[in-house]
Amino acid sequence: MIVKNLYKKILSKAFDIPIEVTFWDHETNIYNSDLGMPKIHVTFTEPLNLKELANHATLALAEAYMDKKILIDGSIQELVASAFRTMAKSEHSFHKFQNVPKMSHSKKASKNDVQNHYDLGNDFYRLWLDKNMVYSCAYFKDGNYDDLDKAQMDKIYHILNKLNSSPGKTLLDIGCGWGDILFIGAKEYGLKTTGITLSQEQYDYVNQKIKEEHLQDQVSVLLKDYRDVQDIQFDYITSVGMFEHVGKENLGEYFATVKSLLKDDGYALIHGITSQHRHAGVDPFIIKYIFPGGYVPGIEEMITHIIDQSMQISDLEFLRRHYQRTLEIWDQNFNQHRELITQMFDERFVRMWDLYLQSCAGSFESGNIDVMQFLISKQPSGANLPMTRAYMK
Repeated sequence: MIVKNLYKKILSKAFDIPIEVTFWDHETNIYNSDLGMPKIHVTFTEPLNLKELANHATLALAEAYMDKKILIDGSIQELVASAFRTMAKSEHSFHKFQNVPKMSHSKKASKNDVQNHYDLGNDFYRLWLDKNMVYSCAYFKDGNYDDLDKAQMDKIYHILNKLNSSPGKTLLDIGCGWGDILFIGAKEYGLKTTGITLSQEQYDYVNQKIKEEHLQDQVSVLLKDYRDVQDIQFDYITSVGMFEHVGKENLGEYFATVKSLLKDDGYALIHGITSQHRHAGVDPFIIKYIFPGGYVPGIEEMITHIIDQSMQISDLEFLRRHYQRTLEIWDQNFNQHRELITQMFDERFVRMWDLYLQSCAGSFESGNIDVMQFLISKQPSGANLPMTRAYMK
């Protein structure tokens, strides 16, 4: 009874939407009923370990969901967004008291971390990404929020346009994924492009595509750590969804490497997940099951590292809502293939990934995290660029 009363106390203050909760003894309560009829029903099939909840709440709750100790009928995204909105209003917000765990980001550890996530297999990612397998925030420039293929292409165009790309120049993509920027940059912008990845699956995919499209003279890919690229500089550098993998302690080295690889009159477009509040951007569930070694820096931290390298920012763009919509489509696609993915892995894996995709969408929706594009250079901001942002369109 004491344990259940504690649950009730927490649940009564955890959300800003009405929810219905059924406990392990079949008692059912509605919280925030004054806000309307609940669209979400949470069932606890057994009590959870309170010590684990106190120490690592998101991990304990995620594992309980993965193991069917918690069942959710309704939108996980909506539930997570509500929880983050509520926490953001609390004086004892979750954000203010997180500690960054010690994580190795050696070259060997970084390679293992990347391969643990991205080498789940191209067949897996092909099921729910767009046709070009772009695994990062799309850009819904024309208000069509359902066409993921077009939005991902528009994101690539937006990045290459923002760099004011010129034919014949060179581009390095740090963390190149399945090569979307490399191939579009080469074929449509006349660039000579080089990609870096630590994923064997991505490396093999890009190499095969280079051969199929006869682009050996324009596109190349390296299977190596970005820190091992030396004695060469590029006109442009792109890095999309990469800095979240380098670790808090290596962000300074990351930006120093970008600077060393960039020509004096060049530009780098750094795109990734950040936040607009001060907190340690780590989540024990994400680190353990999805992105080992992951760390999301705040905007202040990012700008500090850029300034520490004596670089300047020419443009800063916020794409939070774009990533929310991207994740929503990914999750829809994922669930359309739920039975097949269960056969490829197992039901616990499917519950874990569905939770991951919906939770991230909820986190973006609530403003708990953001995604930003930093256009940076060694030279004064805007040098050699048009006077207005119109050229980026």
